Order: sequence, then structure tokens, then C-alpha cells
Amino acid sequence: MAEADDGGEGPMTVEVAYARPDRQVILSLEVSPGTTVEQALRQSEIDRQFPEIDLDNAKVGIFGKITRRDTVLRSRDRVEIYRPLIADPKEVRRQRAGKGKTKEKGGEA
Repeated sequence: MAEADDGGEGPMTVEVAYARPDRQVILSLEVSPGTTVEQALRQSEIDRQFPEIDLDNAKVGIFGKITRRDTVLRSRDRVEIYRPLIADPKEVRRQRAGKGKTKEKGGEA
């Protein structure tokens, strides 16, 4: 028996994922071959569960790699919606490194 999402003409399964610190959701969708990231996002209606998502401007990716919205999905792809960063990761690392250096110097006697 052939599977529906084997890359043939039938529907294929993809996922749309979004996570907050307190909750994460992964929605499974049946889409037609040729469906784009943008179309899957709209079809998922994930913004109804998470009104804070700005689907027009949110960064998106497939399995952790940022991608364009016109990217055509493959069977079993997971589209991820990324939240905006609250702090610049480089600056946070600099601050941590600065604290570590201060601690080392203060420890020498």
C-alpha cells in the first residue's frame, strides 16, 4: 500500500511549529505538493492560538535553518516560526565573559 506523502501527486504531511517559554505547539498539516512555507503558515491558522505572532513579519525556518516564505515544502518538513530576540546574544556573551574575567582577577592574591 502506497503512502499519501511519498512525493507523489497526493497530499503530503508537513508540520508548523511555534514555541514560547511556557508553551509549544506542533501542528500537523496535509498539504498539496508545491505548497510554500507561506501557504502552510496560513493554512495552519497557528496565529489563532498565538495572537502575538505577526505572520507577515515573523522569521521562519525549516528544521532550524532560516528560509524564504516562497520555499516549496517537501514531505515531512517542519516549518518553525521564530520569536524576536529580547537580547542580542553577542552582547550577553560579552557581559558573561566580562564577569568571568573580573572574577578571575579578583581571585588572585
